[in-house]
Amino acid sequence: QLQASGGGLVQAGGSLRLGCTASGFTLDDRAIGWCRQAPGKEREGISCIDDNGIDTYYTDSVKGRFTISSNIAQNAVYLHIRNLKPEDTGDYVCHAGGFWSLGTQVTVSS
Repeated sequence: QLQASGGGLVQAGGSLRLGCTASGFTLDDRAIGWCRQAPGKEREGISCIDDNGIDTYYTDSVKGRFTISSNIAQNAVYLHIRNLKPEDTGDYVCHAGGFWSLGTQVTVSS
């Protein structure tokens, strides 16, 4: 299973680090993605890291502010977020190998 963590209430301009940890299987050689669902909106994919652990993808709205990284030794993937904006508010989930985490809530106050 996967567990997402690290959400919270942050002021605009602040930073967070979201974590996605796996248990029962390894994240090595798997593509891992992060999605978020803002209030009243559909879930959207925002970032992923390829199974080589090198190639990354970001949706346009988060480019330059979000960084995804993997730590195979910890069997975890992290989403480093800086310069948070109110529109980043939402429920963040990670997915890999067909598994989905429960969400971790990020709320950005203006």
